Amino acid sequence: MGIGPSTKETSLHHFRDPLLDVVSSDEDLDLMGIIIVGTPDDNTDKLLVGTRAAVWAEAMRADGVILSSDGWGNSDVDFANTAEQMEIRGIPVTGLKFSGTVGQFVVENDHLGEILDINKSEEGIETDVLGENNVTELDAKKVTAMLKLKMRKNEKR
Repeated sequence: MGIGPSTKETSLHHFRDPLLDVVSSDEDLDLMGIIIVGTPDDNTDKLLVGTRAAVWAEAMRADGVILSSDGWGNSDVDFANTAEQMEIRGIPVTGLKFSGTVGQFVVENDHLGEILDINKSEEGIETDVLGENNVTELDAKKVTAMLKLKMRKNEKR
């Protein structure tokens, strides 16, 4: 499978990333940083990168994390493991990802409940339109609000 044109984020999208803009301007949140993790081929390495990212977030004492992926299919293994590893460490997780008509991950776990589908095509499919299924400001606002709610619930425990 892999990344197609409509889920591929261009350089310009990275320079004007709506998620970064929304989170960094939110007065209720303190943006600590961005961790960029690749998608290894080997399953052992897939589990390793998710665990490392979670340990790093735990060491930074993150109160919450928003995961974002511009891949799908095989990338779901890394994404699901990273969400699980974060929540095992008590870090609330929300996220953004393309699912489309499939509407599900290649792998499942109990830590994927607050992941927002960034599909924008009416058919719910990967298209040939560059950047059609990218994160928008509205997506970023929704996932940020979801994280804030999840963090509040976590504080009450």
